[in-house]
Amino acid sequence: MVKKLVTSALFAGFAAGLIAAALQIALLVPLILEAELYETGALVHFADTTTAMLDIQWEYDWVRNGITVLATVAVYIGYAFILVAAMAFAQLKGIGITARSGILWGLAGAAVFNFAPALGLPPELPGMIAAELAPRQVWWAGTVAATIAGLSAIAFGKSWLPWGIGIAVVAIPHLIGAPIPEVFGGSVPPELAAEFAGRSITVGAIGWVGLGVLSAYFWLKENA
Repeated sequence: MVKKLVTSALFAGFAAGLIAAALQIALLVPLILEAELYETGALVHFADTTTAMLDIQWEYDWVRNGITVLATVAVYIGYAFILVAAMAFAQLKGIGITARSGILWGLAGAAVFNFAPALGLPPELPGMIAAELAPRQVWWAGTVAATIAGLSAIAFGKSWLPWGIGIAVVAIPHLIGAPIPEVFGGSVPPELAAEFAGRSITVGAIGWVGLGVLSAYFWLKENA
């Protein structure tokens, strides 16, 4: 069983990671590069930057994008191990796994690692002001753990009591609140930051749905 789990996770994570990396390079990297120009002062918010933007020649950075691909694939392989293990546990509990239900598993993963943390800590661009790193990491990890525990209680519970407890557990980190900076500001235009946050959450959701479907597919194939 362990061999099947490892094989399924590796194939699913690798394929989903490539999809997510391609979306990141196409949709997120250009916004990051633009934010870096604001961070360095090459562009200034509220200034007339039309000419400056026209003079910018975006070049494909093979090294940077290659690192993005490798890092994304590695992260998604790690996610796939978690997801396939959860699917295996669900099967032991009598819950059927299909490629279609993989969509729901992917959405659950997106809720845990993408949607819930973003409610308090939206994706950030270079040049944005944020709270201290350590408190943000603690809140992020606590939010992920609480969301996993809460959604598990909701998914596997058979009465209103575990469902209610699950909802309460999911809400706890958000009632506590994420760490916020002492002052707000930064060099990045809020419009660019909002666009980046929206794209990041969408790309993450697509990647997770793809991972859910692929994990279910390879897990079922290994156990056929």
